[in-house]
Amino acid sequence: MTEDRLPLAELLQKAGDGDFLRSVAEAVLQLLMEADVEGLIGAARHERSAERLNYRNGHRERTLDTRLGTLQLRVPKLRQGSYFPPFLEPRKVSEKALVAVIQEAWIGGVSTRRVDELVQAMGLAGISKSTVSKLCKEIDERVTAFLERPLEGEWPYLWLDATYLKVREGGRIVAVAAIIAVAVDTEGRREIVGLGLGPSEAEPFWSAFLKGLLRRGLAGVRLVISDAHDGLKAAIAKVLGATWQRCRVHWMRNALAHVPKGQHSMVAAALRQAFLQADQEAARQVWRQVADQLRPRWPRLAAMMDASEHDVLAYMTFPGQHRAKLHSTNPLERLNKEVKRRADVVGIFPGEPSITRLIGAVLLEQNDEWQTCHRYMQLEGMAELASPSADLELAQIPPKAA
Repeated sequence: MTEDRLPLAELLQKAGDGDFLRSVAEAVLQLLMEADVEGLIGAARHERSAERLNYRNGHRERTLDTRLGTLQLRVPKLRQGSYFPPFLEPRKVSEKALVAVIQEAWIGGVSTRRVDELVQAMGLAGISKSTVSKLCKEIDERVTAFLERPLEGEWPYLWLDATYLKVREGGRIVAVAAIIAVAVDTEGRREIVGLGLGPSEAEPFWSAFLKGLLRRGLAGVRLVISDAHDGLKAAIAKVLGATWQRCRVHWMRNALAHVPKGQHSMVAAALRQAFLQADQEAARQVWRQVADQLRPRWPRLAAMMDASEHDVLAYMTFPGQHRAKLHSTNPLERLNKEVKRRADVVGIFPGEPSITRLIGAVLLEQNDEWQTCHRYMQLEGMAELASPSADLELAQIPPKAA
């Protein structure tokens, strides 16, 4: 015990007034970690003991922000396994990615005032390019492995959604579409299967993105759910040969734009009658009746209903247990909010790799969380989807919906 007290006593004698409390805190935490590791190993440093279970293997640097300032700690490493002190919280990949993007923007001189304020608040004024490069490399390896992993089995349902982010390119600020793809496999479990970046949403971009998913093993797609993005419908038919479901929520907003605000509630209630039907045939009949009733007052709304009938009601041919999650892109809503929340902190990204780094890290963590949850869709519905009768119904969908 005397040996443990000696370094602390010497430190207290030598410490200057300004750094006194911070130095004491660093020394105390260091002693706690050393004692903790000693208990895990079963022997003190350099001690020969038959009860020894492991060996030390150096240290790794780690900082801890406190009211006393930033503490510089040396966390002991073990030859077998790992040790993490209980008073520190493991940093999530997304948090590391956010820090890396902020640092990258600041060092590259392309940061906004918001980023500059964050840098000062985080105490990163002395960060070096080499440190940022090392942190980015560590994150990029994990994110790349996740986004490029092979996809096995069949994935009958695929959701696609686009979020626009700002990035600096050649001295200009441009908008980039970030495409997120989520799919459900035949076991009823959902995963994030892809992230794509592009300057536009034209058909070549969507086709290239979908072909990339196919190369990684995406197969068995029956239904693709998305908003009415330009070029996507043609790309789905060409690349996947699947049915397209237009997001019902976004369609409703577009439909009500043709109606005065005072009539929104009444018209919305009439349109929802089609969605309450038990099967697609009944839904189509009600849909056409409602369109004919609205046609005299709002001909543009009725024309929109005529043109989009098959796309909005495509999900009705799929198992009833699944329909609540198939008619819109709402299952991606929470995910998109988290992506936006993280992206808003940065504001303007320094480059596309930084978008992939941050958004990819957020998606990686969300995907890991999903794997610990219950099945997203019932297996009974999957069995119904795999039956020959289901294949016949899907084959009878008019080409307009596919």
